[in-house]
Amino acid sequence: MDFIIQCFSVFHKGGPVMYLILCCSFIVVTIGIERFYYYKKTNSHMDDFIEKLIPALEHCKWEDALAICQQANGSVATVAIKGIQCFQRDVYHVESVLEGEASYVVAGLKKNLNHLDSIVTVAPLLGLLGTVVGMINSFSVMNIKNGQPLAITGGVGEALIATASGLCVAILSMLVYSYFNHRLEGRITQVERICTILIEQIRREKKHEIA
Repeated sequence: MDFIIQCFSVFHKGGPVMYLILCCSFIVVTIGIERFYYYKKTNSHMDDFIEKLIPALEHCKWEDALAICQQANGSVATVAIKGIQCFQRDVYHVESVLEGEASYVVAGLKKNLNHLDSIVTVAPLLGLLGTVVGMINSFSVMNIKNGQPLAITGGVGEALIATASGLCVAILSMLVYSYFNHRLEGRITQVERICTILIEQIRREKKHEIA
């Protein structure tokens, strides 16, 4: 209980800017939780899925490949389903359809990540603003006239609370952003691999039909 009271006391000493920094921390945590469950939902063991899908495509078993994709129910599988269905319906420009579907999937994976990148920049600036305001208050004319050098020193220490808090939030946001950006790059690689395999196999199938 004393620890909680002490935390509230330190938070209050940081000044009004601390509320904005706290808001940024809530945004980081909320986005982190939302992205974690989103990526978990759209994962569905993609590596195993790709290993099962490739043999079916190479042997031109399109119905089996479609069934594998529907069972996987992931972001990469969604792109593969679109490509297979376009081929089965004999849709022209399958490459363009795949490119559009892949862009849509990647946009969903990137959602809200740019906010984390912004907080990495904004949070330290908010902390710096709180420190500057605190320093101005600490070196006010009233404190100097009253002869309170200790009050000035203590005020400087309190002013630095905002900077420390802003840096902590920025570091947290950077870690969360880096983690999901790494997962994003891996998922984009998987999508590109599936698109390449589908396009090559569709071209082979069409050449075979013509021959």
